[in-house]
Amino acid sequence: MENKIRVENHMFAGGFWVAAWLFTVGFLHLAFWKGLFAIVLWPYYLGVTFSLFS
Repeated sequence: MENKIRVENHMFAGGFWVAAWLFTVGFLHLAFWKGLFAIVLWPYYLGVTFSLFS
């Protein structure tokens, strides 16, 4: 029996994540360092911004 190797490509998901991250940085008008920290703290910055609209 031959073992088949299956290669999965997740390029769309990664590309979507990068595009959404860049949109967030632009939407929130973040400086470079805040934009860099937004990679990890993305939900925090979105929560702060949208809480201002409440």
